[in-house]
Amino acid sequence: MTSLVAVGAQWGDEGKGKLVDWLAPRAQLVVRFQGGNNAGHTLVVDGEQTILHVVPAGVLNPATVNVIGPGVVVDPAGLLGELEALKQKGALRDPSRVRVSGRAHLILPWHTALDKAREEAARGRAIGTTGRGIGPAYEDKVARRGIRVADLLRPEALEEALGRIAEQKNFELEGYYHWAPVDSGQLYRQCLAWGRELEPYVDHTERTLEAALRDGKHLLFEGAQGTFLDIDHGTYPYVTSSNCVAGAVCAGAGIGPTRIDRVLGITKAYTTRVGGGPFPTEETGELGTKLRERGAEFGATTGRIRRCGWLDAVMLREAATVNGFTQLAINKLDVLSGMPELRIATAYRINGKLTEDFPMTLPEIEQAEPVYETLPGWDEDVTGARCYEDLPGDARRYVERVEALAGVPVEIVSIGPGRDATISRAEPFRAR
Repeated sequence: MTSLVAVGAQWGDEGKGKLVDWLAPRAQLVVRFQGGNNAGHTLVVDGEQTILHVVPAGVLNPATVNVIGPGVVVDPAGLLGELEALKQKGALRDPSRVRVSGRAHLILPWHTALDKAREEAARGRAIGTTGRGIGPAYEDKVARRGIRVADLLRPEALEEALGRIAEQKNFELEGYYHWAPVDSGQLYRQCLAWGRELEPYVDHTERTLEAALRDGKHLLFEGAQGTFLDIDHGTYPYVTSSNCVAGAVCAGAGIGPTRIDRVLGITKAYTTRVGGGPFPTEETGELGTKLRERGAEFGATTGRIRRCGWLDAVMLREAATVNGFTQLAINKLDVLSGMPELRIATAYRINGKLTEDFPMTLPEIEQAEPVYETLPGWDEDVTGARCYEDLPGDARRYVERVEALAGVPVEIVSIGPGRDATISRAEPFRAR
């Protein structure tokens, strides 16, 4: 039995979905432990693309059980839409393959309305949220006024709770933002319908995980977003509303820290970011455009363009420290083919002072000037490589330099979107 946590080492969009799908046949359970449908995981299997937002990326592997933990916030309509799309593809015939924690909090229409209204009112100060209601749903959870998945199955208590909360939400929507109110009666009827459809999937997922651990099964925990979007450890306030780091597995899935064996950090071969916030290695000119076009850097959830730049080893070292990475995966190495030279930021200069540590405050990050190391590029197409030795020498030297700068072994290299375009240098689920 091995428990492996897969988390992003940058600002999300690192290709976690592709790697979770690739790892899933080795695991019996794939578990999502935080975030909501603001995440977008793109899977390409036999040339066919599937985009998931809250269902774990192991769902296309027929023997895998996929668990949505209590730390996730669930949009019922969004989840049901994903489940229906998977049924239509023939990928989900048995409801027991998707388990949803009854303790997971719901994203309701007033959450999405407030999310959009706040971003609109903020104008130039907007965070750049997806408008999916994630932040407002987590606010209600922390304020102890949230509605949970299990509440959909308790009609009498649900009706009273929705009416009470609607009064406060509509006061804010109408009185402050001048937005239309939410009809609590209509929402109650909708919630009853959602409850009927979701009931076959609702479970006490902590018990499911405990039983799997006792049976010696492999568990794969799937993170959403990335380390630098973490509410505590990211580039605050340009962050998401949950903890994205590996330690969040314990609370978000419901297992003890002694049950975690390995932590896989996932990074691109370069860096991207969506939305606002500082980005020290960003390239705003021709190079940034070239990376965006080659890497198809457009958000799977919103379609927004991703800002692009060189790989940042300062970030990677910080992510390794915060998450306790035992191994790294590098995605999209193929995107760098054909570039005459490559750059990696190894340090920052802030107010004239050199530092190899990621800054603590937003003003310091905004002022950070990257100090680059230059490496030779390669011209060869690497997408056909299936073992590490197949890669050109300069590609291997790039991977090994990243490994040295991060202080973590690179054990997986991805050189294309398909499952087979993945090179493994070690068994991911081996015992620690």
